[in-house]
Amino acid sequence: MIRVLVVDDQDLIRAGLVALLRAAPGVEVVGEATDGAEAVTLAARTRPDVVLMDIRMPGMDGIAATERILAEAAAGPGTGTPQDGSGLPRVLVLTTFDLDEYVYAALRAGASGFLLKDTGPERLLEAVSAVARGDMLFAPSVTRRLIEAYVQRAEPVPDSPASLEALTAREREVLRLTARGLSNTEIAEQLFISEATVKTHLNRTMTKLDLDSRAQAVVVAYETGLVVPGGSAG
Repeated sequence: MIRVLVVDDQDLIRAGLVALLRAAPGVEVVGEATDGAEAVTLAARTRPDVVLMDIRMPGMDGIAATERILAEAAAGPGTGTPQDGSGLPRVLVLTTFDLDEYVYAALRAGASGFLLKDTGPERLLEAVSAVARGDMLFAPSVTRRLIEAYVQRAEPVPDSPASLEALTAREREVLRLTARGLSNTEIAEQLFISEATVKTHLNRTMTKLDLDSRAQAVVVAYETGLVVPGGSAG
């Protein structure tokens, strides 16, 4: 059973999401929040596997809420049981615009992916399941446009890892392909390894770079120059 917390300040949108999720097999809605502060409180109380997070809300926005939820979960007793075994909830951002600068900030905050609010019901349910398993969820073309647009215009980030020297050659290769938008299955096929091995390399990469999510690892790949905006995926 995937436990989901729904966060959106618009009553109609929130009600629609809740109704859709409650009708889906294998999904339990554990709470609804109308702003970031309420989301933080409910996440600590209900320990969801997935948080569907709106960005633009009054008071504490979705970015700040994402940071707080993940930080508090990491510092807590670790009694949650997300399906990917991390002990941390996965935040799936919902946004109106695919090139919204707030989405990039949400990735840096540790969100596991994002969807547009006009996403179809089946796609949304698939996304919730994928994120619960620990997968990143981005359409590769949208992800590339988003990250490249904002990395190109951003100043160097002081707290980014100075280098990727701690990574093995294989870990760097898996990170590079992940940043290019390839799925675990596609990476496994290209490198002739199993999907489980791909996940292992990514998990080790996040540990070595002190990152909370694979989305943050993608951002670091761009910021450190492992992937060059506009370069080929090969």
